[in-house]
Amino acid sequence: MFHRSQWFQKNYMTLKIGLFLFNDVEVLDFSGPFEVFSTASRLCLCEGKSAPFQIVTFSANKPFITTHGGLKIIPNYVFENLPSLDILIIPGDVMTEPLSQPEVLSFLRERASQVKILASVCTGVFMLAEAGLLNGKSVTTHWENLDDLRKYPNLKVLENVKFVEEKGLITSSGISAGIEMSLHLVKKLISFALVQKTARQMEYGWI
Repeated sequence: MFHRSQWFQKNYMTLKIGLFLFNDVEVLDFSGPFEVFSTASRLCLCEGKSAPFQIVTFSANKPFITTHGGLKIIPNYVFENLPSLDILIIPGDVMTEPLSQPEVLSFLRERASQVKILASVCTGVFMLAEAGLLNGKSVTTHWENLDDLRKYPNLKVLENVKFVEEKGLITSSGISAGIEMSLHLVKKLISFALVQKTARQMEYGWI
């Protein structure tokens, strides 16, 4: 896992976070992490500090996507013009579209070697598994999908946990667990003080 809280305080580096969007994505899978990281940055700016995070959204090639609940979202980028990222987050829900696109799996393999942290929320873990990025790793997903995840060889699938972290890879269980995962990253990458302020600002119960 990437450690840089002291480095950040000294050098004021902003980490760029990319959230992958696709048709039928679960809204809270990506909006939960978006809210955590954007709130943390907003609080820093209000204190006269540099924003620790910049969040962008992107799709494979679509000018807009329609979420599982029907919400239409315009991503900031597509694969072709996506800038470099420090953290890549793959949300989940209905995975039919992204798992049927070879270019998505190729993109994941390429970017996984370039980012400092690779993360998934809920069934987003299946994209990482299909891309061959989880061999020998401990992982988790939504409780309804644990048995399906166990069909992939060489994975240690954990249940009854909000997230699992292992050497630059972090996978979370279902939907709201992406918020827990993101708060954990704020704590780990920046500070305990900031994550406390962020959770309080969001009125989110967190210990």
